[in-house]
Amino acid sequence: MPNADAKPRVDSARVAAAIVAVVLALDQASKAWAVAELDDGPVSIIGTDVELRLSFNSGGAFSLFRGFTPLLAVLAIVIAVVLVRAVRRTDDRWTLIALSLVLAGAVGNLADRAFRSPGFLSGHVVDFVKVGSFPTFNVADSAITVGAVVLVVLAFLPRARAQ
Repeated sequence: MPNADAKPRVDSARVAAAIVAVVLALDQASKAWAVAELDDGPVSIIGTDVELRLSFNSGGAFSLFRGFTPLLAVLAIVIAVVLVRAVRRTDDRWTLIALSLVLAGAVGNLADRAFRSPGFLSGHVVDFVKVGSFPTFNVADSAITVGAVVLVVLAFLPRARAQ
């Protein structure tokens, strides 16, 4: 006998896969553009407050843990697996979207660590958006941040939302 929940789970899987695919494509395309076009120097958007400035991050968020790039790559793989499992289990649309954004960002930065110089699982993440004194970031970082903020907001909403 077919499971009555099968169709919604399939739809959720498709939504999650679409979100991850779109964000990953935007992230990798924007990084390829940044590497090709920003090598000669930054492009000013609003003075020095908002710039497109190419940098390569061997560390984690906010350039922490430089020198631990292979460990960060392995950690990203573990986090991606945990996120895939969480995405598959959630029934809430907003949680699905938030987890998919975080997963897409994690995979985007993991792709840099796996395939960019200097080597497999030692690659540096391409960052290129500089806003004020905030650390330079990319599309993957933005997806992770938006997804995490949505998850935090959902955690504080009343349980009635899910019913």
